[in-house]
Amino acid sequence: MSTNDLKRILQGQGLRNLESIHWNLSSPALVEMAIRRREAHLAHMGALVVKTGVYTGRAANDKFIVDEPGSRDKINWGTVNQAISEEKFNALYRQVCTYLEGQEVFVQDCIAGADPQYEMPIRIITQTAWHSLFARNLFLRPVDFGRNIEVDEPRFTVLHAPNYHARPSIDGTRSEAFILIHFGKRMVLIGGTSYAGEIKKAIFTVMNYLLPQQGVMSMHASANMGVNNDVAIFFGLSGTGKTTLSADPERRLIGDDETGWDDNGIFNIEGGCYAKVIRLSREKEPEIHATTRRFGTILENVQMDIETRRIDLDDDHYTENTRAAYPITHIANAVYPGMGGHPTHIIMLTADAFGVLPPIARLTTGQAMYHFISGYTAKVAGTEKGITKPTPTFSACFGEPFMALHPAAYAKLLGDRIRHDHVHCWLINTGWTGGAYGSGKRIDIAHTRAMLNAALCGELDTIAMHDDPIFGLAIPESCPAIPADILQPVNTWQDKDAYREAAHKLARAFHDNFARYTDMVSPEVAQAGPKIA
Repeated sequence: MSTNDLKRILQGQGLRNLESIHWNLSSPALVEMAIRRREAHLAHMGALVVKTGVYTGRAANDKFIVDEPGSRDKINWGTVNQAISEEKFNALYRQVCTYLEGQEVFVQDCIAGADPQYEMPIRIITQTAWHSLFARNLFLRPVDFGRNIEVDEPRFTVLHAPNYHARPSIDGTRSEAFILIHFGKRMVLIGGTSYAGEIKKAIFTVMNYLLPQQGVMSMHASANMGVNNDVAIFFGLSGTGKTTLSADPERRLIGDDETGWDDNGIFNIEGGCYAKVIRLSREKEPEIHATTRRFGTILENVQMDIETRRIDLDDDHYTENTRAAYPITHIANAVYPGMGGHPTHIIMLTADAFGVLPPIARLTTGQAMYHFISGYTAKVAGTEKGITKPTPTFSACFGEPFMALHPAAYAKLLGDRIRHDHVHCWLINTGWTGGAYGSGKRIDIAHTRAMLNAALCGELDTIAMHDDPIFGLAIPESCPAIPADILQPVNTWQDKDAYREAAHKLARAFHDNFARYTDMVSPEVAQAGPKIA
């Protein structure tokens, strides 16, 4: 494609008088550009180290969906899916285009969705080289499959101007940061924040809007495959171990965060990984740790000694939310592009900081849908500003900020898939045992892996189970390589009355949260929650 063709395409999108256009540069070229433009530093062993400034995580309150006729009646409007007018979107879009005049831009043509039947060609236009590398790392690269999608009209375009700041009183935003999704124009507009995860999650939101309308289940979940091609799906919020547990050296990684499930099986929506790396252990998480020492990996907000260029993964004084963004091919046993058969197992992960949920339990289909809609985990002191004690957190579908449709729509798809493919469902608690956060201890990851492997290989299928009297979960009475007292939470507490008080308190939190969904689900699902005293 000629330079004039490139200019014509971008001019059609309102981008005029650009100084230069860097179109589909390779990863080495983008690394060179990022260093030359002083956007980043090169670390020992070759990773690219960047800082994101004020925003070290998602600006959740600054994300809006444009209120336009084509999608208006489909969106689950509320505090998560906030509306902004087309007028405000158009005005801010023009401002960003004007701001970019005379500047360099970097363009990457990528694909979201590894299944060719449901793939979505996307174009990411950004003002920085490192964000272009991020897009190249996180999405599927057409060049890897001998394809060329430099077309005039991708299915969706992201215009990313991290250094342009909105004026809330004029632009209708909440702050200087903005993430605006216009389904009618097939456009995402991002500005005011350099946190690269906004690009990834904006496209995920788009896929969560489009795929279910085609009968495809889109999931905030990782997936892997065993030696017999048996597939497992892992749901879980940040900090529950979704990335860690799916990156198992004995299984092949299909995807670590975003997965689709159609009539053919499952597929990765992305082509890369965006793993939390704070206090990452080489011994406990060798596959992910190795990626922090690979050329092409982006280390976001990770501390580095500027003299030796060695990184410190334990340093959290800048943020707890340090990240590594790398192509999934940096994981030795990854499947690329990520596709697999129908899952045999679904694992729902939670990090229960109250120490009352069992480390593993079998779920009925109704319970699986209940816990999917609930999306429970707990935040502990230090994970977010203002959190000083364990706090229950419920995020519908284990990813409410990215679900444009009503949670019941995703839950129905999940239930239909579970029943059709006879999937075994499990709840695994990677949080605390023997007491709440501060008095108990975190469940050993070696124990979690052993329980998970026992479930995946069928060792728990013949073991007797008993129902927890409060949560109604089927808990195995034994598990290979696991002390029996660990399996039943009450047995790990010295003060049994304190356990029951904590368990009933969490059960009430589940009940109060689910009250808003009770009228929208079947009795099987509505009655699958904990028992209220």
